[in-house]
Amino acid sequence: MKNLNHKVFWIPFFLVLLSLLFSILDQKLFLAKTTAANNWILENFGILFSWSTFAFLILLVVVYFSPLGNVKIGGENAKPILNKWKWFSITICTTIATGILFWGAAEPLTHMHKPPLGLGVAAASEGAQNFAMSTMFMHWTFSPYGIYTVGGLLFALCFYNFKQRFSLGALFFPLRKKSITGNLAHGIDAICLFSLVAGMAASLGTGMLTISGGMNAIFGMTQTTLLLGVIGLLIVISFVFSSVSGLQKGIKILSDINIKIFFGLAIFVFITGPTMEMLTFGWNGIQDYVINFVPRSLSLGNELDDTWRNSWTAFYFANWMAWAPISTLFLGFLSVGYRVRTFIHFNLIFPSLFSMVWMIILSGTTMSIDLAEGTLFPLNQLMAEQGVQGVIFGLLKYLPWESFVSIVFLFVTFLSFVTAADSNTTAMSNISNHGISPENPESPLTTKIIWGVLIGGISFVMVSSTGIDGVRMLSNLGGFPALWLFMFVGASLGKLVWMSYSDIKYFG
Repeated sequence: MKNLNHKVFWIPFFLVLLSLLFSILDQKLFLAKTTAANNWILENFGILFSWSTFAFLILLVVVYFSPLGNVKIGGENAKPILNKWKWFSITICTTIATGILFWGAAEPLTHMHKPPLGLGVAAASEGAQNFAMSTMFMHWTFSPYGIYTVGGLLFALCFYNFKQRFSLGALFFPLRKKSITGNLAHGIDAICLFSLVAGMAASLGTGMLTISGGMNAIFGMTQTTLLLGVIGLLIVISFVFSSVSGLQKGIKILSDINIKIFFGLAIFVFITGPTMEMLTFGWNGIQDYVINFVPRSLSLGNELDDTWRNSWTAFYFANWMAWAPISTLFLGFLSVGYRVRTFIHFNLIFPSLFSMVWMIILSGTTMSIDLAEGTLFPLNQLMAEQGVQGVIFGLLKYLPWESFVSIVFLFVTFLSFVTAADSNTTAMSNISNHGISPENPESPLTTKIIWGVLIGGISFVMVSSTGIDGVRMLSNLGGFPALWLFMFVGASLGKLVWMSYSDIKYFG
């Protein structure tokens, strides 16, 4: 570990351990403090999260049609390290794939049965249905991918075209003609790293619960501490092994398998599910999304009350922000050899369209089945009884080949968590070490194992003893410093657009 960046590695390492100890010693106080901090941030800065996310999409439109859009990442002689299919599959599977698996069925039920009071529609009504589908598009398509794309694109240009080091400080290069270095750069890296470690622990904990819920539904296995431990151990071993094998082996193979299963499941549900109903929900949702995208993005009007907006949209955007800095490093690293417009295609447009289709199929099927039973609302009732992790497996009971499809879904859930954790472990390890460059892209084995074991241990302790609500809140707090970081990211990318009009040769 001679290349370990001690100022970046140890701060988040000990902060996470101290947070874990705090949560174990006094769970109620820990959850109360993290919840209060989150509420303060969202109440005072929730609108800023929404406005900045909208501004990033506008900025990407400007980038796309500017001379910068034709710049090749890495220079004209750069060669891609991934073909377009592999690039697309990795982008999908390392960003929000785990989220659309987990929330694609459960979240629309919540919005449909508990619409915002200001919307003025009854629960389960047509207006509530349209709002639910539209909200899935708002939370899971262009807005979150816009955050990732802005950061990833800027880092790609700074790292490959301007030869800056593998650090979030490189994102300031266009504004200052040099990267931020020294203790300030280490502090930025450490804060963002802490946020991602906590976020991954919460995500892994969610995955453990989802998989254990599936094993209960399929095999009748009761959730126990031992079962959660075995599931967590298998996930950690898998993503650490994949990360150690390197980009060209582990994650490339996993994401290829993962995305093919995604397509297979989507086609299966589309054919065997209530096809016409899901298409109707989708079409109505798209119309509602397009009509209300600007006012809801900018928090205009009173149809969405502040409590609902802060609990859902602003909370999601803060969460995307918290994950974005480290994901930025990984997504930017993949893109060498492609032009900026192509980067926007494969990091914003295509993933967003894929997620939209997924939501039309899965969310549309969920709402259709829930509404088909009159006032019984069986899936919503199941969610109330078993939690959100039980909805998807309850949904599959209404489709053919329930047992087989449930096992496939269980496998792809496991694979999705492994794939996403692989990419983040790689980025976390790289930012924790000196000397990462295009010529030396992999960090030492020891660092990857340490982060993998730490994340797995935190997840297990949280899920088996104190719950994951606290660590999820803790990870979301990282969205606050990331919000200010991404303000500078947007300004830096905007300056590159301006420079592209006057000196395109500057980009190499």
